[in-house]
Amino acid sequence: MSTETSRGTGGGKSTATWRNWAGNVASRPAREVTPTPTDELSAALRAAKADGLRAKPVGAGHSFTAAAATDGLLIRSDLLTGIRAIDRAAGTVTVEAGTPLRRLNMALAREGLSLTNMGDIMEQTVSGAVSTGTHGTGRDSSSIAAQITALELVTADGTVLTCSADENPDVFAAARVGLGALGVITAITFAVEPIFFLTAREEPMTFDRVTSDFDALFTENEHFEFYWFPHTGNCNTKRNNRSPGPVAPPGRISAFVQDELISNGLFQVVNSVGRAFPATIPGIARISSRALSPRTYTDIPYKVFTSPRRVRFMEMEYAVPRAALVETLRELKAMVERSRLRISFPVEVRTAPADDIALSTASGRESAYIAVHMYKGTPYQAYFAAAERIFTAHEGRPHWGKLHTRDAEYFAEVYPRFGEFTAVRDRLDPDRMFTNAYLRRVLGD
Repeated sequence: MSTETSRGTGGGKSTATWRNWAGNVASRPAREVTPTPTDELSAALRAAKADGLRAKPVGAGHSFTAAAATDGLLIRSDLLTGIRAIDRAAGTVTVEAGTPLRRLNMALAREGLSLTNMGDIMEQTVSGAVSTGTHGTGRDSSSIAAQITALELVTADGTVLTCSADENPDVFAAARVGLGALGVITAITFAVEPIFFLTAREEPMTFDRVTSDFDALFTENEHFEFYWFPHTGNCNTKRNNRSPGPVAPPGRISAFVQDELISNGLFQVVNSVGRAFPATIPGIARISSRALSPRTYTDIPYKVFTSPRRVRFMEMEYAVPRAALVETLRELKAMVERSRLRISFPVEVRTAPADDIALSTASGRESAYIAVHMYKGTPYQAYFAAAERIFTAHEGRPHWGKLHTRDAEYFAEVYPRFGEFTAVRDRLDPDRMFTNAYLRRVLGD
């Protein structure tokens, strides 16, 4: 059975305030529901509509934006979890929308299967991850949403739609990165493949070398990413390539030192010091950028692609045309150097091939991603505003789940298929049951 929390109907107050992971977004829904089968969800949506409530699904709350905030019906996906079916002949897995990526990755590994590519954390639900365009890095393999072959969507009137390239293809083209604006995703079918090994090579490299050799590093590696440490000329690079194996994970002590002690524990401490004493940040950055040692290891995909991230932060990320990456990044570095900003978090750079999803940040063009971060509790607005001016000058597209100030007018210019998405929205949700303030800004009303 579903569980529901409510005090009254349309104007009643929920018993709890919902907050996102970063703590910068909070909302007080009038009603909450945690449905299991889709018929319970359909009934909850119809009841909310009758009571004049808007509705929003929420996952793990890892979006920095208010995409999931609502003062109406909050739909939790906690009970929509688990694998529905594995089709080995077709190479697909169908999974309930509220399944955490961690659980999916581990379950697939037990079955000898894997997604082709994934992001660098796995705390999100599958529906939340795809709805905001979560991605990793890849020369040939795309975002998590681009690996979807079908999905199940419950619309504002309670109708259950099955969408794929053959069935409701216009909805499928939009709903894979749907921002929660088209309905509630209840199940997703992903393309999967037999599990494989990746060999990761992590290596410090100078900023000048990375930017000068970027095209070669990108071309020669299946998955290339790097981190630049502001106030320094230092980067840390990571190259992931398929390997015949065998498994050769980092040693237990090495993994603890690099992934927990340095990347989380010590990083938490130095960011706390930097927040209290900003003048120390450039010196700390120079030390931090040299703290990680080169290492090479081999393991199954999710153990190589993903890492623990325990230090909380605020984030903005933009996708720019891949050909514009080096120029954009050099402009960002020059801006930081001539400013009085003090940046304690590294800048993350990744890539993705073009895909065919209407509102994917890689829609129709090869893309490179530049993510800027600030430690939680540190003023971030001046840094993000200055970075955003650089990104938008290069026709950047902001990650849908990360901070930005763009609106529908801007998106209509940088997304050739923006009108296609809004037309599907007009048809599926003409009364805007799934809207909120964030969606009114980015999609129009």
